[in-house]
Amino acid sequence: MKAVVLEGVNRIQIRDIDIKEEVGPHDVRIRIANVGVCGSDVHYYKHGRIGDFIVRDPMVLGHEASGVVTEVGSAVTHLEPGDRVCMEPGIFEPQSREAMRGMYHLDPNIRFWATPPIHGVLREAVVHPASLTFKLPDNVSLEEAALVEPLTSGVHVARKVGIEPGDTAIVAGAGTIGSLMALALLASGCSRVIITDVKQEKLDFLARHYGDRLITFNVGKGGDLKDFALQHFPNGADLFVDCSGSPQAIAAAPHCLRGGGKIVFVGMPQGPVPLDIVAMQVKEITTYSIFRYANDFERSIAFIASGQIDVKPLISKRYAFEDSIEAFKFAASAPADVIKVVIQFPMP
Repeated sequence: MKAVVLEGVNRIQIRDIDIKEEVGPHDVRIRIANVGVCGSDVHYYKHGRIGDFIVRDPMVLGHEASGVVTEVGSAVTHLEPGDRVCMEPGIFEPQSREAMRGMYHLDPNIRFWATPPIHGVLREAVVHPASLTFKLPDNVSLEEAALVEPLTSGVHVARKVGIEPGDTAIVAGAGTIGSLMALALLASGCSRVIITDVKQEKLDFLARHYGDRLITFNVGKGGDLKDFALQHFPNGADLFVDCSGSPQAIAAAPHCLRGGGKIVFVGMPQGPVPLDIVAMQVKEITTYSIFRYANDFERSIAFIASGQIDVKPLISKRYAFEDSIEAFKFAASAPADVIKVVIQFPMP
């Protein structure tokens, strides 16, 4: 089948690749429709690695996907050929200790699309467990469904930290994850959310599309985030979610929160970062570390289907599958106001 294959640093090809996948009793075969280009895809393309995950052999990219079921296994009852679906990309061992405790995303042997050495889904078709394949409501498009995966990071945070009605929050980083994080927090009960970035174009875009409850602040223009936060939330925010990995953002977090506030680490810093422990102790701040998500895909689909979260404005540019190389070149050096690039496959 045709696929977008990362051959090495800065080397991508669209070529035939032989991936042998049989449809087992509990599997489905899916014709791919849309794939979002994730920051991790771009990072592998530009650097060949993310931390200890190193691309050593040719690898198909892509893990944010939607498609149409073309074949179902003999034991599958909730899906049938023709169903429009999106797919959770991490295939775990059901009997692992982590899965048995309800944290299957922490299974050390999880096989996650486009994480070396596992092939991703920028290809014509994939076989996937039916239990990780979700039928779309009629009013959710295949293009919107390609954003369910990154949205689920925000939905997972909102559920894990226990958002209460009227909470206030600060989100550091206005890329795809940060933007969807802010929208998920608002939809989950936050009354207002401050979102920060160093790129004014991203902030202007979000302010234009998502209204007054999403308050933007450019941390690159010399202002103090603590002062700005206290102007809007005089007692401090309830929640600070870092989606940037920036040491400066992480350092500011305790000083922007009320007593008993919460810090959530989503972004991944390049190395160790300093954190004022005393500032956290005197406020009894709780910290959460986040790695992907678990049991939240259906919630994300429901948010989109209900209209509570509109992901359509976040799709900045679309490329046909045959133009995937150009899509990655664009995503690697995209203008500041670009949020999400989506690759579209031809559909019958």
